[in-house]
Amino acid sequence: MASIGIREVWKAYSTEPVVFGIDFDIPDGAFVVLVGPSGCGKSTLLRMIAGLEDISAGEILIGDKVVNDVPPKDRDIAMVFQNYALYPHLTVKENMAFSLRLRKERREAVDEQVNRAADILGLTNLLDRYPRALSGGQRQRVAMGRAIVRDASVFLFDEPLSNLDAKLRVQMRTELKALHQRLKTTTVYVTHDQIEAMTMADIIVVMQEGVIMQLGTPLELYDHPANRFVAGFIGSPSMNFFEGNISQGLFTTGDGRQLALPETAAGYSDTPVTYGIRPEHLSVSKDGIAGKVLVIEPTGSETQILAEIDGQQVLAVVRERHDLQPGDDICFTPDASQAHLFDRENGERI
Repeated sequence: MASIGIREVWKAYSTEPVVFGIDFDIPDGAFVVLVGPSGCGKSTLLRMIAGLEDISAGEILIGDKVVNDVPPKDRDIAMVFQNYALYPHLTVKENMAFSLRLRKERREAVDEQVNRAADILGLTNLLDRYPRALSGGQRQRVAMGRAIVRDASVFLFDEPLSNLDAKLRVQMRTELKALHQRLKTTTVYVTHDQIEAMTMADIIVVMQEGVIMQLGTPLELYDHPANRFVAGFIGSPSMNFFEGNISQGLFTTGDGRQLALPETAAGYSDTPVTYGIRPEHLSVSKDGIAGKVLVIEPTGSETQILAEIDGQQVLAVVRERHDLQPGDDICFTPDASQAHLFDRENGERI
């Protein structure tokens, strides 16, 4: 295992920068998820760690060694790709053993490592099959098995679950997390799915347009987003936002509605802000923010209520069951202690 150091790393194509001075450390044995919308630079950063992309400026360290000019095969990494990258003419066993054969490992050692990985991943009964005879989830397990047998210091995953159906993604998330807890190998995982990030990561790195917007544990990002972008990106369903001003100890919307403020707003007055509240922190009440019900989505354990309030859609997630129909009048009351306030100009948390 090994730590990873990212030191003021830049990447530009021709004269167009796509990664801007990224700088952070990945502790030995951590499961770190790079997350963000398409085009934010997360896959580019992963490929620079792997050595598949050149670095325009800065340094990348694996352990104590600067690897800027080290070829991928000498970086002691194993990478799992989105499309599995299996050899169709080789069996599961041959795919998993391929890198070890290239290193001219003893046959007994190869068989031992392949059998160990197959046992961990539940592939023992599939070793003689070809990739075309496997399901998507089984192919992904083979790709992970190929990484495990290399016994690398670092695992790199580039959106490995995006080709799987929803149910299988949930299952594979659990298996990947359990695998990491068993092997304790330093892992960097790229996804655009914030649910994957929340459920799997020790540390999440949220990226946008080539820069880090926030870095922290899943609950740190959820409970204390550093800016409006992170607040809106992390959490499903997404946070609701209202524009207005802090005045006389209350938040006042543009149409004059007033909401209670969290303690963090103490000392602010006549300040234009964005007021954020997560759907689960809105409750149905007799008075409060009034609107019209648009859609009711019962899921069994909870109900999602989408309403329109002054032309804006607002979503609430409640545990109670309410006899509501589209078109009904409704009022929501936010839990002020759970509200988030952001500077309206720069989006930073206040």
